Parts: sequence; structure tokens; C-alpha cells
Amino acid sequence: MTTSSPTTTTTKTEAHRRRLEGVVVSANMAKTVVIRIDRSVMHPKYGKYYTVSKKLKVHDEEGKAHVGDVIEIEETRPLSREKRFRYLSTVKSSNA
Repeated sequence: MTTSSPTTTTTKTEAHRRRLEGVVVSANMAKTVVIRIDRSVMHPKYGKYYTVSKKLKVHDEEGKAHVGDVIEIEETRPLSREKRFRYLSTVKSSNA
């Protein structure tokens, strides 16, 4: 008795990449902006919420992001020692 297993074909799909939003705090470097991502965390003992911030360097090839803008970024391969994200779009401009 022979059993044949169904053949599986693997297709190359794009890996799931994190998408985040943050506020641009510095745009002084060439093709790079620094963003700040804030999140609220509840203190385990006292129950009070406080803000925890993280700064990330983002690759902005065309220089579209400006200080104060809220931008959307996506995780990507390492582009330099500290850059692991790339610019996608501006969610909210600082001019408005």
C-alpha cells in the first residue's frame, strides 16, 4: 500500500513587517530622520500610567519628512548601524 502526500509548492511571499507611527524630532542628517514613538505603560504596583519614549532612525531617501510631522514607517533590513526602518508616508503634517 503506497500513500502519496500532496505536493506543496512554496511561493515567495513578503515577510510581515512592523508598521509604526512616530513624530519627527530631528531632520538634520542626509537621508535620515529621527522619530520618537511614545507609548503609555501602567505602573505594576501603583496603577498610574506614564509615558515611555523610544527614538528610532529612519531612512528618508527623498527628504519628505520635517520636524513635527507624524510619519508612518516600516521595518526593513539593516541599512546602517542604527537604521532599521524606512519612511512610508506622512500621516499628519506639522504645517496643518
